Amino acid sequence: MTEIKSASPVPASSAPRAGTAALDLALKLLQPMQGLLSAGESAQAEVISVKETAQSFQLVLRLTLDNGRQATVEANSSRAVLPGTSYAVAALSDSRLLAQPQPGRNQPLQSIDLTLLPAGSTIQGKVIATGQQIGADGRPSFQVVLSLLNSPLAGQKLQIESSMPLALGSLLTAQVQGSQALSFVPLSGLFDRLLLGQQLAAQQNRQASLEGIFKVLEAMAGSVPEGVRGAAGKLLGLLPSIQQLSDPEALARALGASGAFLEARLLAGQTEGLSGDLKVALLRLLAQLPNLPGSTPLAAAQVGAATGQALPAFARNALGALGQTSARQAALGFPLGAGQLGSQLPAGLEEHADLELLLKLAAAAVSRLQTHQLSSLAQSQTTPDGTQLTTWQLELPMRDQRDIVPLQVKLQREESQRQSEKEQADVLWKVELAFDMAPLGPLQVQAQLLRGNLSSQLWAERPETAALITTELDHLRERLQAAGLSVGELACRQGVPPQGPRTSLEQRFVDETA
Repeated sequence: MTEIKSASPVPASSAPRAGTAALDLALKLLQPMQGLLSAGESAQAEVISVKETAQSFQLVLRLTLDNGRQATVEANSSRAVLPGTSYAVAALSDSRLLAQPQPGRNQPLQSIDLTLLPAGSTIQGKVIATGQQIGADGRPSFQVVLSLLNSPLAGQKLQIESSMPLALGSLLTAQVQGSQALSFVPLSGLFDRLLLGQQLAAQQNRQASLEGIFKVLEAMAGSVPEGVRGAAGKLLGLLPSIQQLSDPEALARALGASGAFLEARLLAGQTEGLSGDLKVALLRLLAQLPNLPGSTPLAAAQVGAATGQALPAFARNALGALGQTSARQAALGFPLGAGQLGSQLPAGLEEHADLELLLKLAAAAVSRLQTHQLSSLAQSQTTPDGTQLTTWQLELPMRDQRDIVPLQVKLQREESQRQSEKEQADVLWKVELAFDMAPLGPLQVQAQLLRGNLSSQLWAERPETAALITTELDHLRERLQAAGLSVGELACRQGVPPQGPRTSLEQRFVDETA
């Protein structure tokens, strides 16, 4: 596989010059055919390499004989030839060929049909032909023919121009920018996806929710060291109450301080107010605890650093296995489960509570935040139809009297591709909430907002909770309409939402607005 470090758009090659491929070619072989073709015999030929020299063009042809045998020959041409072009060749002698173009024989595409591959689509291809020409400024330009491996154009050939040479047999991934422009995706980007999947699987197995920390602190009572008690008190002070989150401004502050945006703020140099960030408070609590081997989740980020040494043999199989790991799929699900550590907590914390358990739970809480962050990255992408999907997934621990209730939040922004410059792109917002609050039990909420139209479903696992919410839906509709929204479907169902790329709510929402 060839890594292309430049991600700048690479325009498709311009139309061939008049006469480039429309006339018969007289070719002189660099070496005699030695019986490959006798005078008068013919074969099919494909140009797999073109290189401009001082006075001619040096070609490499792949010949396919009548018996199916294939062979490559080198020849000189007095005229420019497009790589990937198909010819019918006839032997004039042991060292000369006459090549006749075959326009209808799987010639390379000169542009991309955006109705089949909208801007933002990803294509993969293998380099099957290359060419090099010297421009008027003395700089070389490189023509490349790809055999497309995916998309509706799979099996067809596409000719492009590149600012750098590409080796025959290279596997490339590119994003469609327009009918005549591609942007190559570096192998490092695909490798990042692989590492992201590995990290998701690892974090999923280590993570656990935050409330276990405070249960252990309560069980340890007066045996907690002063530094740990102070760090834990600051952490508890950051958790908003359920009543506070009913205020929009307080909710916005809690989302910003959830730890999901810590690294982005640090990269932007925004260091003010970091003491109020949940992830910072967790890391400070970890710093007060004994550093036991293997307990911190932060060391996991170094695991993938050595994996790159296995390229390129490892890369194709590994990248092809993306999305097949069950732990990774669990980490991409919503809501996030308890993880292995969360399911293994001792039943009697009073008897097992110690600093070691507290350390493991604090590390697991950081892993949970990181899992939400990595899941957000993994779900942010450009879909094949050109829609830009951005995901923010996070968790807000809330105080409900003496209980800590984790509120999981997933926000998605889908911006469809504009068909023209004057047309305004549609933006669809999706919100998912998940929490378990006494006495209601587990609840999940799904809502979608498009052009001021809201549609929502609620899911309650307990039948009495579903019945209670159903009686309050009219009041909810009135509150939403008072906020200026046009409300479509509002429903509450018993159970859990269906899993998969298209839920029943999504289908009905599309039908209502069609």
